Amino acid sequence: MVESMVRTGMPPVRLDRNEFERRYRERFRDPVFSPLGRELDTIIAAAWDAYSHSRKSPATRKAGAGFADPDYDLAVDWLKARDAIDQAQQRYDDTGLSLRILLINGSSRSEHTCPGEMSKTWRMVEIAKSCFVEMGFDVDVLNLSRLASEFGKQIHPCKSCASTSMALCHWPCSCYPNYSLGQTDDWMNEIYPLWVAAHGIMIVTPVNWYQAPTALKAMIDRLVCADGGNPDPSSTHGKTVSEAKELELRGWPYPRHLAGRHFGLIVHGDSIGAETLRRSLSDWLTDMKLISAGNMAECDGYVGYMKPYATSHEEFDKDTAFQEEVGNAARALGAAVRLARAGRLDNPAEGLSDPVPK
Repeated sequence: MVESMVRTGMPPVRLDRNEFERRYRERFRDPVFSPLGRELDTIIAAAWDAYSHSRKSPATRKAGAGFADPDYDLAVDWLKARDAIDQAQQRYDDTGLSLRILLINGSSRSEHTCPGEMSKTWRMVEIAKSCFVEMGFDVDVLNLSRLASEFGKQIHPCKSCASTSMALCHWPCSCYPNYSLGQTDDWMNEIYPLWVAAHGIMIVTPVNWYQAPTALKAMIDRLVCADGGNPDPSSTHGKTVSEAKELELRGWPYPRHLAGRHFGLIVHGDSIGAETLRRSLSDWLTDMKLISAGNMAECDGYVGYMKPYATSHEEFDKDTAFQEEVGNAARALGAAVRLARAGRLDNPAEGLSDPVPK
């Protein structure tokens, strides 16, 4: 078996007490907190204690039966997320329940914060949703604009554990919450079960400088654990790098936790990049072993091409052809999901397996 060493040497990031307190106090610049100096001193002292002792997961319990190390202390937050995913998988597998669509608004724009106006993307989401409801699907709408407009909604960045070892990337992600670093309010533990429960996923998104919007890209990165991630953190005793490398090199199965679900895409822009982003999203989803619902379910185009941004909603009002394309993409995805449930739409890759790195 090939051996792999653990490489280190990046600059340190540890803060001293004074810098930690300075940064912590920045959160309370509003004068309303001025009379609460004594209370803040107490809170900051407690926060420093958690930080200085690296208490990432202060609430844990023994892993128990079914885990590689039943005596390992697993974070209660992770166990709760794992249970929600298990329940979602049961809903997905239950043929007695209605088929479910996850409809994702990838735009960060919202009337409830600085832009002051709803997004065209949201209007497309509403068109698609009405089509799915008319077809009899249960629909979960994941509105990623809430990251930019709602208190306490965050998707923290992926730490790229998979690049150290796929066995170190846990399913669901165990990197967050990290209480010692104040990395809390992470939304992904609610988002993972939505993906798992869905028989069809449709992403509706604008293109931002040839790329996915920030909120959508954050979710995409954090879904890496769904594609080959390790469902048992006790097997690596948390984030023990040497154990994860050894486990992967013994032969890792790279479980595809979302394989077999169908997807559709609607990507729109103002002048550039819509086709590029649509292809990138399609490649990403296909690489995770989701199945495209076909060319009618993958739509890209422009609203108000090279027209003023200020009148883009009016341009969309007039563009009934684009509105019909949005509806057709939803109908195509819905049809694929129905045919798959009825056993009339085969997965052409059924029975095939990826080559495993040696």
